[in-house]
Amino acid sequence: MQIPANSKLLFIGDSITDAGRSEGGEVTPWSPMVGLGSGYVNLINALIEAERPDLKIRIINRGLSGNTILDLENRWKSDVLDYEPDWLSVMIGINDVWRQFDTPLKRETHVDPERYEKTLRKLLNETKPRLSGLILMSPFIIESHKGDAMRELMDAYGVIVKAVAEEFGAVFVDTQAAFDRVLEHRHPASLAWDRIHPGTAGHMVIAREFLKQVKLN
Repeated sequence: MQIPANSKLLFIGDSITDAGRSEGGEVTPWSPMVGLGSGYVNLINALIEAERPDLKIRIINRGLSGNTILDLENRWKSDVLDYEPDWLSVMIGINDVWRQFDTPLKRETHVDPERYEKTLRKLLNETKPRLSGLILMSPFIIESHKGDAMRELMDAYGVIVKAVAEEFGAVFVDTQAAFDRVLEHRHPASLAWDRIHPGTAGHMVIAREFLKQVKLN
């Protein structure tokens, strides 16, 4: 699927998407380096601007650190629908899984797979008819050992995202598979100290995989 010229592309997600973005979440003359944050959204924008400036694609970053799918649901109208994007990219699920491990007794912060899938479908059902294109990105953990408990659960959420993407005719960006290819040569700690928040190289892994799957017209 291709993104045509003059499209408005909105990204929504958690801290990986947020990456220190400005409140407005857009490039401006006075914040060209920080408006979109320092992560994959900024890198995608830079690559598009450098390689296809003629497309004039407007990119908006509505990532918010710490969010789960339930947080996205609470701000969906103000941070997605009200912007009326042509294309929407969603990457969520890392905190839905992580909270089950770093705060195992705080169950009110946990989002089990069934609720995750139900909420994702609900949001997409009300949004897909308004869009020209939809992109769903898998949640990930930068961990090569697939028997790791958190990796196993993250993979299960990734399977959900892939199935929903197929059902909704969305572009699926398998960020976990992209990291796995890098992890054949690198230790997870060299990409992210906590296996979640990558440095520039890790964000470039995400950006390259995104542009590999989402074509530019």
